[in-house]
Order: sequence, then structure tokens, then C-alpha cells
Amino acid sequence: MNNPIWIMTSAFDQLTLDEVIVKAKEVGVQGLDVCVFRKDGTRDDFVATHLNYESFEPEDAKALLEKFNQNRLRLSLGAFDNLIGGDPAERVKNQNHLLRLIRMAHLLGGDANDVKVGTFVGYNHDLGNQENGFQKNLEEYARIFTPIIKYAEDLGVTVLYENCPMEGWRSAGYTGTFNNLPGVLAARKLMYQLIPSKAHGEIYDPSHDVWQHVDPSQVIQHTDMGRLHRIHVKGTRNGNNVYWGNMYPLQKVDSQLAQNAGVPTAQHEWDRHNYEAMLPGFGGSDSMDWRAFVNTLKQKGFTGPFEIENEASLSKGTGNMGAIMQGYKATTLNLAPMLWELTQDGYQYPENGFQELKQEVVKDTPLVTMQDLGVKE
Repeated sequence: MNNPIWIMTSAFDQLTLDEVIVKAKEVGVQGLDVCVFRKDGTRDDFVATHLNYESFEPEDAKALLEKFNQNRLRLSLGAFDNLIGGDPAERVKNQNHLLRLIRMAHLLGGDANDVKVGTFVGYNHDLGNQENGFQKNLEEYARIFTPIIKYAEDLGVTVLYENCPMEGWRSAGYTGTFNNLPGVLAARKLMYQLIPSKAHGEIYDPSHDVWQHVDPSQVIQHTDMGRLHRIHVKGTRNGNNVYWGNMYPLQKVDSQLAQNAGVPTAQHEWDRHNYEAMLPGFGGSDSMDWRAFVNTLKQKGFTGPFEIENEASLSKGTGNMGAIMQGYKATTLNLAPMLWELTQDGYQYPENGFQELKQEVVKDTPLVTMQDLGVKE
């Protein structure tokens, strides 16, 4: 199989890109999913900005490709925000930021170098609270993303959606926790029907389905493999909430009332579903059969990167760089016998597996906004 293992750079939010590259070489991975979040964005969880998106020109792209080739690493870009809901002014900024990243990916060779752009879609609860709210969100997605995907297609870039429902994205006082449209397989299939272009696909993170009590291997069996470009590696250890069940999130109620009744209640936005974020092979077993999952991907012919997304409470959650690095190393060792060939030195990624990023001259393109694409808020 020999799939490469990459690192998503969000866990290294306090480091420069050069420092992250040093860490990646120490772990022994083959690429980076480089986080390029808005510096003035509203997210404060697992975000990082490792490239200067405000001033990125062809010469910057050339230097970046040289840097990654020198270090025998591949790359993609990503920023994950709400693009169809939330504060209207913020969503437009998020849309325009995605357009910036698409341009940057184009300057880095785009699909020719397998430089993709990762994103969320988000969810519009003003529409979602109405009757047929999910359908209305699909229609809003199509309105916003049709010109975005056309722009990406014209530039030879593929946009990838991650399937995190973003269950803690709103106040714990809200009943529901579905805050990102592609958070379920059905939505993703409907999205591709609405926008048939091949210039969009997905990053699949199995951990988000595990706490929803969905088998990730079954999801892969029903996934259009032509749309699947990346796997996020993150584990989930499920609990069992006898008070609230596992279908609905914990609800926020009066704290004194809950205490008197002896009922657990949500303490903060992310304390809604009964699970612990983990990394496979680090700090105990999680609630997923990784061997079965990887074998299913093998059977389906998946050849893309496995990207370690470190949000584990025992690793990134500690704020300790030593624990963060231990988590990455343990996960890489855990994956190695499933992904790499056995050699005299154990399970190793093949030396000839690295493909140099092409330094082809690409046409520069000016920055565009959603307004330039004819989309009105």
C-alpha cells in the first residue's frame, strides 16, 4: 500500500513553518497539511497560520516548493471555517479567504503537485431552523460554492471538505450540534449531485463517525473513491451516557437543578457528546478497528496520504511539546505496519516513494472576491 503519512500543522500553532518542518522530519513523516487560517478569524480551537496569505506571489510559491523538495516533503493547504452560516460579515471573509487559498494552491502547482485546499462548509441555522432547513442549507451551499468550485476548476485546484460536524461550534445552550454540512455521508453525496465538478472532494476523518456510532469502514464502502483524497488520523474513545443516551447531545440546564437531580449536564460547548479525542496507539485503545478500516481502504484502492490531526487530550490537549511529539511518533509507529512494507529496518516508507514537487511555471492570477464572482450576500 505504502501510503504516505502526513502531519496536519494545527497542533504546532506556536511554531514557524520552518520549525514545523524540523518536527516533521523528527517524526519521520512524508508531508504536511499546512494550516493557513485567517489571523483575524473567530475560531480559537486548533487553528494555526503557517503561511503569509496576505502577500503570496509566484516567487513565494517557487521558494516554498524548493523548501519542501529539499526536505523531501509534500504539502497541501487548509483553513476550516463556516462559509454559509454564522455572522454574515465573517462568512464573507471566510469565503474570500478560501479563494485566496485556491489561488495559492494554483501558484504551487495545484492538482499537478497534488496541492489541495481543505475547508469546511459550515451550516446556516437561520435556514436550518425552518421547515425543510436541511434542504435549504443544501441550496445555500450550491449558491455559494458553485462559483467557488468553478474558480478552483479553472485554476486546476481541488477543494476538499472535512466531515467534522463541529459539534462544539455554538453555545451549549442550543439543542443541536450539527454545524457543518458535510458532517454525514448523505450530505456529501447530495453536494456532489448539486455540483458535479470533479474539482471538489473530501478529507475523511473516521473519528467523527465513531462517536455517531457509524462504522467508518462501511462509510468507505459507500464512498465514491474518486472524491476521497485524504484521510485524517484521529481516534475517539466512546463513553456511555446513561442519562442522555448516545443519540442526542448533553443539554445545558440550570446548574443547581441538575445538581439536585444528580444529572450531568454540558459544562461548555465541546462537552456535548460522550467521547474522548485520542490518537491511535497513544494512551490506550480507542473505539475503532483501525486494521479493518485501513484494509477497507486498501481494497478500495486508496493511495492518498494519512494525515495525523492531533487534537488528543493526552497529547495536544496537554500543551506540552514533548507529549505532542510523542503522540505523533506513537501514531506513526502504530500506522507503519498497516501502511508500509517490512524491510530489514522494520516497516519503512520506501526511499523512492517521494515524488518531487514540480517547479512548472504557472500563470499568475489576481486575487478575486466573492463579489468578483457575482455572488451577493
